[in-house]
Amino acid sequence: MAFTPATTEQRFVLDHVVRIGELAATDRFAAASDDVVDAVLEGVGQFAAGEWAPLNRAGDTVGAKWTPDGVVMPDGFAQAYKDYVEGGWGTIGVEEEWGGQGLPFAIQTAVLDTLGSANMGFALCPTLTVGAIEALAHHGSPEQQALYLPHLATGEWTGTMNLTEPQAGSDVGALRATATPLGDGKWSIKGTKIYISFGDHDMAPNIVHLVLARTPGAPAGTKGISLFLVPKYRLNDDGTPGDFNDVRVVSIEHKMGLHASPTCVLSFGDNDDCVGELIGAELGGIRAMFTMMNNARLNVGLQGVQVAEGATQGAVAYALDRVQSARAGSPNKESVKIVEHPDVRRMLLRMKAQTQAARALVYYAAGQVDRANMGDAAARNRLELVTPLAKAHGTDIGNEVASLGIQVHGGMGYVEETGAAQYFRDARITPIYEGTNGIQAADLVGRKLALDNGGAFATLIADIRAEARDERLLALVDACDAIGRRLATADADDKLAASYPFLTMLSVATCGWLMERQGAVAGTDDFGRMKAASVRFYLEQIVPEAMGLAAAASASAAVLYAIEPALFAA
Repeated sequence: MAFTPATTEQRFVLDHVVRIGELAATDRFAAASDDVVDAVLEGVGQFAAGEWAPLNRAGDTVGAKWTPDGVVMPDGFAQAYKDYVEGGWGTIGVEEEWGGQGLPFAIQTAVLDTLGSANMGFALCPTLTVGAIEALAHHGSPEQQALYLPHLATGEWTGTMNLTEPQAGSDVGALRATATPLGDGKWSIKGTKIYISFGDHDMAPNIVHLVLARTPGAPAGTKGISLFLVPKYRLNDDGTPGDFNDVRVVSIEHKMGLHASPTCVLSFGDNDDCVGELIGAELGGIRAMFTMMNNARLNVGLQGVQVAEGATQGAVAYALDRVQSARAGSPNKESVKIVEHPDVRRMLLRMKAQTQAARALVYYAAGQVDRANMGDAAARNRLELVTPLAKAHGTDIGNEVASLGIQVHGGMGYVEETGAAQYFRDARITPIYEGTNGIQAADLVGRKLALDNGGAFATLIADIRAEARDERLLALVDACDAIGRRLATADADDKLAASYPFLTMLSVATCGWLMERQGAVAGTDDFGRMKAASVRFYLEQIVPEAMGLAAAASASAAVLYAIEPALFAA
C-alpha cells in the first residue's frame, strides 16, 4: 500500500485547532506565512512518501543489527537520513541563531507527524534529537550551545536521552550512574543505561548523549540527579568529532515492534575514559530532565497519531478492494466490497474519527508550546494540563486504531505480509515509554488538577463550555468538572484509583471540543464531508462511551484493596 501524506488534514488542523494564523501574526513567528506552511507540508509529504515510506517494510523485517563495531541500520537508511539532513527537515522548529528556520513547534510537529506516519521506527531518530535540542537550548551553557546545537539542528548529529537503568525505570531517582569531577570542568562518567532508542547507529558522525548521573555526595532520590552531555566522540579543538569517548553499545533489544529503531544497552566508562560536561547546575538534572520529558511525551502522543494514520490508510485501502458477501438486507445477492458492510463502516469511521481526534489534541498541545514560549502564562498552564492527555490518550488511540486495522483485514490482518500487524506491534510500546499512561493519569490528578490552585482545570472546562454546542459533549464536560473537583481533594488511594477513567473522560471531552470546532467550519467538498462525518461519529458514539466511565471515575479505591496481594495468584 502506498503512503499518502495527510497534508490537507494537517493544514486544516493547524488552521482551526492550532490557529496558526495567530502565531504567524507575531514577530517571533512571522516567517510562518501561508505559503511557507504549505510548502513545508507539501515538501515533507513528498519526501516522506518518496524516501522514508518505501523503507518501512525493511525496517521491520530486517531491522537494526548489533555488531562488535556498533549498530548497523538496514540498507537505504543511511542515505535516506542523509537526504533528510540535506533537505533541512530537522531545522524547522529550531531557533535561527542555531541554524534553524525558527518556525512554530506546531509546524515541526506536523513534519514529524508525516515522517512517522511513513516510517515510525525511523522517525524516532529525529524525534529524540528534538528533545536534546530543547534541553540544551534551555539549560546548556553558551559554549555547549555553540558547539552542539548547530549540528543537532540540522540533524547532522543525533541526540539521545539516557535515563533508565536496570533498577531505575519509572523510579528515576533509583539510578546509580556516576559522574566524578576531573578538575577541569569535565566529569568522568560511569554506568549502564538501558532502553536507549537510537543509542547507536551508522547514520551520523556523532551521537550526543544526555545522561542522568549522580555526583559525589549527592542526596538520594531525584534531588541527587545531575544531567551531563556525553558525545560518542569527543570534539577536537575545531569542533569536529575526534577521539572515541568510551561509550559502548553492549547489545540491542529484541523487541515486539519498532525494529528499525535500535533500542540499546549503553555502557559508559568501561575503560574509565568517558568524559562528560555538566548541563545546567549540579543537582539540577531533574529540572532539565523534565524539559526533555515534556517534549518527549508530546512526541510520543504524536506517535499514536502516526501509527493510527498508517493503520487507517491500510484498512481503508483493503476495505475498498476486498470483496466478500452480499450486503445484508439487499435484494442483490452479489458479493460487495467489505466497505459496504455496516460493521466495517463502523470500524473505519471509528478509526478516522479517533485518528483525527488524537491529531487535534496533540497539535493543540503543540500550539500551546509556541504560545508558552512567547511568555503566555495561561498557555503554559494549559500545556501542563493537556500534556498527560496528549501522551496517554494519543497512544491509547494509536493502539485501538492499530487493533481495528487488523480487524478490518480479517484473517489477512494476522498475516505479516499485509503490513497491518506491524502497526499493532509498533504501537504497543507507546503507552509504556516516556512515562506509562498510568503515570500520566497519576500526574493529571496528583499535580495538574492543582495547577494555579485549580485555575488551569477550571479554565479548560470554561473554554470547552463556551464553545461546545452538542448536548452529549456538554454533559460529559459537566461530569468531568464535578469529578475533577472531587478528585482534587480526595485521598491518595481514591484519587489514583479513579485517575485513568478520569483521564480518558477529560481527554474525550477535550477532543470532542476540538472536533466540534472543526465540524463547524467543514466545507462541502469531499474532505469537508468526511470531516463532518467523523465529527458526527465522534459526538454520537465516542463521547457517550466516555460518559459511561463516570461511575468508575467516581468510585473509591475500596475494591482494589479488598484483598491481599497474594490472592491475585489464586
